[in-house]
Amino acid sequence: MKPFSALSEREVLAVAISAEEEDSRIYATFAEDLQERYPDTARIFEAMAEQERGHRHRLLDLYEKRFGPNLPPIRREDVKGFLKRRPVWLTKNLSLDVIRREVETMELQAQRFYIRAAEQASDVGLRRLLADLAEEERDHEQYAARITTDILNASARSAEDATQRRIFVLQYVQPGLAGLMDGSVSTLAPLFAAAFATHNNWQTFLVGLAASIGAGISMGFAEALSDDGSLTGRGSPWLRGFVCGLMTTVGGLGHSVPYLVPDNWANAFWIATAIAGVVVFFELWAIAFIRARYMDTPFLQAVFQIVLGGAIVLAVGILIGAA
Repeated sequence: MKPFSALSEREVLAVAISAEEEDSRIYATFAEDLQERYPDTARIFEAMAEQERGHRHRLLDLYEKRFGPNLPPIRREDVKGFLKRRPVWLTKNLSLDVIRREVETMELQAQRFYIRAAEQASDVGLRRLLADLAEEERDHEQYAARITTDILNASARSAEDATQRRIFVLQYVQPGLAGLMDGSVSTLAPLFAAAFATHNNWQTFLVGLAASIGAGISMGFAEALSDDGSLTGRGSPWLRGFVCGLMTTVGGLGHSVPYLVPDNWANAFWIATAIAGVVVFFELWAIAFIRARYMDTPFLQAVFQIVLGGAIVLAVGILIGAA
């Protein structure tokens, strides 16, 4: 790699031309990725890509006048001091926050490059062009804000916010809720059956731990293998599987942990069981609230389905364990 100070003016121009071409393609890729989900924001990035192409043409015109048509094969990656970028643009269905953070980094790097290049240039015309481009990159954020105001009116913003909420629900809330429901409800029967069969807190905790982890692994793999997300827009299958498996385990452990109450305490079993019962109560109501909040389920209907179902499973476990 070459240090920036060792670059000739020809190489500086070649790097700038390569960088502008790459940035325009990145903006165009962002626009393509956002077209279906956020068409108004996609128009913003299409405009940015066009502006970067304009920068490239100005740089290329000056290069051809001074050095001819042949560009040396040098890019930003070949120069010391440039930050390495994560190729996030290769990932589909990126969130707007990730894309906007990447754009901020791109603009900052371009601005700093042109400032340093202008300071190093000896040719007056080149220095003027590089300084002008530095100013334009500095104003790029204001440009984005201006076209955001023009394109993203209140109606468009509201539509994009609704889309982003739906994606959040599909990718995180839905698998997490499925896991929490399974972990909180399905582990009730084996846990309380073991509790009332043994009246031993430690043995009950081990049953709950095994049931929670086993259910988490099973639910995680089932979610990950059920849908690759390419058609449904539900995102990475392994991320959904991790969220689902984690919430399944958490849901089961919630009412298992109280059985860590030492068996040598007076009335240890009943203390642990009472705490576990309170935890179950709050778990079921929390699930009902999440269903009502994110899944458009009427709250009373969610309460009836979840609380009643959980109470039945709990009663079954106690009856089996006490038999």
